Amino acid sequence: MKRRKTLQTALLYAAVLLFATLTLAPLYWLFIMSVSDSVALTAKPLLWWPEHVDFSRYAKLLSYAEGSVSERFLSALENSLKVSISATVISMAAAIPAAYSFSRYPGRQGVLYGTVALYMLPSVAFVLPLYLILSSLGMLNQVSSLVIVYCTILLPFSTWMLKNNFDQVPLEIEQAARIDGAGLFDVIGRITLPLALPALGATALFAFLMAWDEFFYALLYTNDIRAKTLPVAIADFAAGRATDYGLISAVGVLASLPPVLIGLLLQRTLVSGLTAGGTKG
Repeated sequence: MKRRKTLQTALLYAAVLLFATLTLAPLYWLFIMSVSDSVALTAKPLLWWPEHVDFSRYAKLLSYAEGSVSERFLSALENSLKVSISATVISMAAAIPAAYSFSRYPGRQGVLYGTVALYMLPSVAFVLPLYLILSSLGMLNQVSSLVIVYCTILLPFSTWMLKNNFDQVPLEIEQAARIDGAGLFDVIGRITLPLALPALGATALFAFLMAWDEFFYALLYTNDIRAKTLPVAIADFAAGRATDYGLISAVGVLASLPPVLIGLLLQRTLVSGLTAGGTKG
C-alpha cells in the first residue's frame, strides 16, 4: 500500500513537472531570443543560453523617442491597457446583476441561451455590422470603439461564468439575511459577492486576458498608433522585409508582464472554498 502511494505521488509530480515544462519552455525560449544577438539566433545547433546577453532591445523599446519603435510599442501598450481594463470593468459591472438575475429568477434562461448562442458565432459574422455602426458614428480608429466591441465579447462570457457560480451560493444564507431585514442590494453586496469572490476574480482575469489577446477586431478597426493595441503592433513589427526576431521576442516578453502582474494581484481571489462552512446541517 505504501509503495503504491509512493508511486502515485511520483507520477503526480512527474505530471506537474511535464506540465510546467511544456508551459514555461516557450516563454523561456522567447526570453532567450530577446537577449541573443542575430548570430546566436541563427546558430546551429541552437544555443540554450547566449554567450553574450544583450538587453539593448529592451532599452530600445522602453526609452521613448518620437517616431521610433519605442513610440509605437509604448503607445500600443497604453492602448491595450486602456481597452482591456475598461472593457473588463464595464463587462463585470453589467455581468454581475445580469448573472444574479438569471441565477435567482427562473424563466429567463431563453435570453441567456440566446446570448451565449450569439457569442458562439464566428467573429467574422459581426465584422461588417459593427464596422458600419462605428463608421456611421465616427468612432473608427478610437480606443473607445474597441472598448465597446470588446464588451460585446466579454459580457456574454462573464455573465455565463458568474451565473454558474452564483448557482452554487446557498440560497439559505440569502433568505436568512432577507428575513433579518436586508434589502436586495445589501444581500448582493454583503453576502453573495463576497461568497462568490473566487468566481469574480477568475472571471475578471479571463475577461482581461481575452481582451488583452484580441487581434481580429483591433486589426480591422484601427490603423495608426492612436488606437492600435499590442497584438496588432507586434504583427506590424513582423511585417517588414528585414524582420528583427529578437525585437519581436522582447515585445512579446514585455507584453506578457501585465497579465502576469494582474494574475498575481488576483491570486487571492482565485482560492476556492470561501463558501465552505457557510451553512449548517
